[in-house]
Amino acid sequence: MADLRSSTLSIAKDNVVIPLYNRDARTPSIVHIGLGGFSRAHLAMYLDRLLARGADDGRDWSLCGVGLMPGDSAMRDVMEAQDRLYTLVTRASSGDEEARIIGSVSEYLFAPDDPEAVIRRLAAPGTLVVTLTVTEAGYGMSGEGETFDIDRAGARADAEPGALPRTAWGLLAEALRRRRAEGIPPFTVLSCDNIQGNGEVARAALVGFARHVDPGLAGWIDENVAFPNSMVDRITPATTDRDRAAVAELTGLEDRWPVCSERFEQWVVEDRFSPVRPPLDAVGAQFVPDVAPYEKMKLRLLNASHQAMSYLGLLEGFTEVHEACEDPDFSGFVAGYLREEAAPTLDPVPGVDLADYRAALLSRFRNRAIRDTLARQVVDGSSRIPAFLLPVALERAAHGLAVERCALVLAAWQACLLRGARDPGARLVTHDARLAELESAALGDEAEPGSFLDAALAPAAVPDALREAYLTARENLERLGPRGAIRAIAASGADAADGAAA
Repeated sequence: MADLRSSTLSIAKDNVVIPLYNRDARTPSIVHIGLGGFSRAHLAMYLDRLLARGADDGRDWSLCGVGLMPGDSAMRDVMEAQDRLYTLVTRASSGDEEARIIGSVSEYLFAPDDPEAVIRRLAAPGTLVVTLTVTEAGYGMSGEGETFDIDRAGARADAEPGALPRTAWGLLAEALRRRRAEGIPPFTVLSCDNIQGNGEVARAALVGFARHVDPGLAGWIDENVAFPNSMVDRITPATTDRDRAAVAELTGLEDRWPVCSERFEQWVVEDRFSPVRPPLDAVGAQFVPDVAPYEKMKLRLLNASHQAMSYLGLLEGFTEVHEACEDPDFSGFVAGYLREEAAPTLDPVPGVDLADYRAALLSRFRNRAIRDTLARQVVDGSSRIPAFLLPVALERAAHGLAVERCALVLAAWQACLLRGARDPGARLVTHDARLAELESAALGDEAEPGSFLDAALAPAAVPDALREAYLTARENLERLGPRGAIRAIAASGADAADGAAA
């Protein structure tokens, strides 16, 4: 079987959509930092549609991908070998698959190889938008998520005089410094990470870093650079060897790193760009005046639901999302969290029926074709739980409303970490920047019940109501196991009135 590259596109099977637009000699208008599975299933897909359609403004809206981490060298090698082509397969719950070979990546730069090349691309007049997926932890925020911590971001070396930057913030600041000096308008910085107010967080991170280098530059960035908020949504599991084999069978071409996702897609972007807005609304994105209601809906419903199911599911012995969500007890628990605890904390979302959205989420979670893992959902829980689930718990506790389901998720998080602390070979949580600290806190909770919350959720103050609910959930989890603890909540009906009244 032939390998995927430009010269083999013509022999792809007839069911495969291939890029028919001219890919030669393109100059990218968008630079994406952190080109992984999600951005290739989402951002690059939208741009591929736009290139296939032809942008009305006549601009070249192709993409330059940038890898920052040492592990991104694998993406560099695949991009080079495959002429920056890859296959996107979307899978419906019916089992139907659609394959599209994406051609919108016109350049890939691996920053550790040549940071200067990345800076030149960012500083080039033709670069109009810089998008980011650097994970929640990559913003280096501390306190209540509003203060940039240069050490947490790993960017202190970038701020040294004469340093050649290697982090996103160092690269962006240096590129904007050059654009300012040369009179080139700044690009827009568009975060695509799962963070409430991700544009404002990106602003705080970049301006915060720039203050360490040049306060004047920091002020210029704060005044002149647009940081629109956005909400992105498409469930995209990590690529497996099983996926590679399936994609080869589907397309007739060997792809070293395809990406497989669900059929659903959504991208809601605040209409605030400088100097030029890409015409993404022509290919399915939404531009709106205020993204906040959409962000809150997605973070507190979809993202928090993944936390709600995953720790309990792992303790029960499940490995994939659909397994947990096909089980009546666990599915009922997630549905109860969505309906009773999360939904009442949301604002009205223009054009969205929240009951329909919740039902659609449960259907998406049950999609067996996706084979998304629970282990993927518990990566970086110390960043995800405070961003997704904790706001729901804190808001409800502040209003005297029940938090039993949120509390049980926190207790399951502690139990998963405790297992790893007692036996590293049996870890259920394997990746977290604070893993050693959290496992120690989980052990400490055995001697001082409730202390885990203070360590894991700091600097947030833990309300008494949440602490009491956590202690009850922790006791039920130890005594009854995950399924029994879930059934105890379902039997109590303690929060049904809250949900019905909301």
